[in-house]
Amino acid sequence: MKRAIVIGASSGLGKEVAKLLLAEGWRLGIAARRIERLNEVKALAPAMVEVQAIDVTSDNAPQALEKLIEKTGGMDLFFYASGVGNQNMELEPEIEINTVTTNALGFTRMIAAAYRYMAEHGGGHIAAISSIAGTKGLGAAPSYSATKALQNTYIQALEQQARMRGLNICFTDLRPGFVATPLLGDNPQYPMLLKPEKVAREMVKAIKSRKHVWVIDWRWRIATAMWRRIPRFMWRHLKIK
Repeated sequence: MKRAIVIGASSGLGKEVAKLLLAEGWRLGIAARRIERLNEVKALAPAMVEVQAIDVTSDNAPQALEKLIEKTGGMDLFFYASGVGNQNMELEPEIEINTVTTNALGFTRMIAAAYRYMAEHGGGHIAAISSIAGTKGLGAAPSYSATKALQNTYIQALEQQARMRGLNICFTDLRPGFVATPLLGDNPQYPMLLKPEKVAREMVKAIKSRKHVWVIDWRWRIATAMWRRIPRFMWRHLKIK
């Protein structure tokens, strides 16, 4: 039986991916801060789902992950969906620091913990939701785009390190555009807005295909390819929100 750990499974894309994996017969260990929301997924197949409260910003999060892996019976796939994001034109300190704490520190803490486990237990697959926001620095959301760039680079670095060490660990960096999830608020008005169910299906497909980097969907693949080609002196004059 295939076993997956899903961090950030209480809502949004993490919850949608967890439901898809469960429907395909995976045994799941799911985690988030709000354990009552996790029980909604567990209720779909109680015998196939283990739950654990994990706050990725906490120092003891890796120990909580170890407990969840043990309850699940192992880990073949580690799917990371935790994150926060806000526009912050005024650079409110609380928003900036919370974003860095969650998206950089929390991400690094949990991805590294999963990597160490797989290095010691014969390998596995690490998949993480980053964002197209890591492509360029976005003035409307400085800490968000910066932490997403960190995530992109960290996964790339670990992928190289795994090959250097001869470890059987596969990585998939999933980069969606705007998705209609609670992260965007109650009434999101964004261009090329994606439905979470569609995005989750494409993410699972990318994991099965062992994609290294996958931008969702084709419109965002074109947009980000264009962004990369814009010189810095031109980029600083653009108004992108």
